[in-house]
Amino acid sequence: MNTVLKPVLCVVTSNNVKGSTGIPTGFWLSELTHVLEQLEKSGVPYELASVKGGEPPVDKDSLDASDPVNEHYLNDAEFQHQLKNTIKIDDADASGYSAVFFAGGHGTMWDFADSEGIQKVTKEIYENGGLVSAVCHGPAALVNVTLSDDTYLVDGKKLAAFTNDEEAEVQATDIVPFLLETALINHGALHHAASNWTKNVIADGRLITGQNPASAAGVGEELARQLTNNSK
Repeated sequence: MNTVLKPVLCVVTSNNVKGSTGIPTGFWLSELTHVLEQLEKSGVPYELASVKGGEPPVDKDSLDASDPVNEHYLNDAEFQHQLKNTIKIDDADASGYSAVFFAGGHGTMWDFADSEGIQKVTKEIYENGGLVSAVCHGPAALVNVTLSDDTYLVDGKKLAAFTNDEEAEVQATDIVPFLLETALINHGALHHAASNWTKNVIADGRLITGQNPASAAGVGEELARQLTNNSK
């Protein structure tokens, strides 16, 4: 029965501006909602967290209400309540979760990689046998995570993340503080890229990642599949 399944900790950025540019940013809505839809379909509970806690910034460019999944969550009272009151990642107790998921959005590039709270929770969930998942710029959370043996979590693992080519296409190469694909490769990740904007979901054991917004539902589907299979 899935009723005893621990929730997935779904983490979003607290950063609302692209560095010194003054351009507003935040998390990308569909990269969260499309994952939540898959979790809820499978009866997997979730809790929302952010780097600073409280209400995180949503990238206004992602507020697409013509997307039926977005529309559902924009009008879902429980989701909206959680979103306005996210857990501060530093306060999250890893033992209470079956998995962690990191949504993307450009905001993540300024506060995910160096968050000690993210590094601690991710390490503990993974070493407790839980799942670690992320989509698009969400894998910025994984860049600096080290395990108890001092190796990087991503070292030697196959994964997908927002590519350097996609960053160039959105003209953000010189805006972001680092290139995500490059940073992951530099820490030993086996990065697998698909054509720009196409679905690309890679599961390497308990690490599940997706390349871009088109990959979010697939990440959620694989996350839910592994969690429900593990709970049987």
